[in-house]
Amino acid sequence: MIDQPQKIVALVDGSVYSASVCDHAAWISQKIEAPVELIHVLGRREASDIHDHSGAIALGARTALLEQLAELDAHRAKLISQRGRAILEDAQALMEKAGVTELTTRLRHGDLVDALADIETDARVIVIGKRGEAADFAKGHLGSNLERIIRASRKPVFVASRAFKPIRKVLVAFDGSASAMKAVDHIARSPLFGGLAVHVITVGTETPEVAKGLAEARAALHAGGIEAETLVLPGQPETALAKLVEEAQFDLLVMGAYGHSRIRSLIIGSTTTAMIRACKVPVFLMR
Repeated sequence: MIDQPQKIVALVDGSVYSASVCDHAAWISQKIEAPVELIHVLGRREASDIHDHSGAIALGARTALLEQLAELDAHRAKLISQRGRAILEDAQALMEKAGVTELTTRLRHGDLVDALADIETDARVIVIGKRGEAADFAKGHLGSNLERIIRASRKPVFVASRAFKPIRKVLVAFDGSASAMKAVDHIARSPLFGGLAVHVITVGTETPEVAKGLAEARAALHAGGIEAETLVLPGQPETALAKLVEEAQFDLLVMGAYGHSRIRSLIIGSTTTAMIRACKVPVFLMR
């Protein structure tokens, strides 16, 4: 039996970020030659609950009211499902326009994170928007599902920015740890980064150990056909990296998702939220 190629999972919710999610997923698909699955999850908050507002109404009227409420609830659930299918149809049209031919769609019910274990089983990467449906009303907040997905996922997570633009220049946040080298090795082996300008940046003080780590990272990338530039940047990661991304016009930030160093621990606390919010480019969180 021939194993099917691992797919790119793109989570679409109908927000203004959904088009960007589709565009970035299409870019990844074409770079690594992998199929895409578009998924929309009807969360618990979208499910309608039947509430008894009948009070002390007589039994017959109360029964009739409950029946009407049940009918309204069923109608609302049907409309929500139709909306979910419409979101997937729109996303599918965007993907096809972008040239993606291997494409499937799936409508799920329940909590997104609860469904994640099944969703990511054969996924190479999960693509999700930086913010969700309330993006225009809560510009200072990230999507409610984003941090939960990042914490729970065992696969790389690609956080799409508000709008897609061609990705040519990549900043890799590097701290010299074993997991950071693992991320570099992944970059070196992945066709996703082929032909891109890769810069490996360590934030902190330049020491012999830091220089050695950067040299090893550069050598690993060279072995994979990527000629990377390296740099030690003073300051704090959450401010220094965000500033560099903007000033040097990077198109993508790649960083580790877990750990205890200053860079890798960003994803654990509020600094990560600030980092993803501050960067106007997509952020690729590696495992």
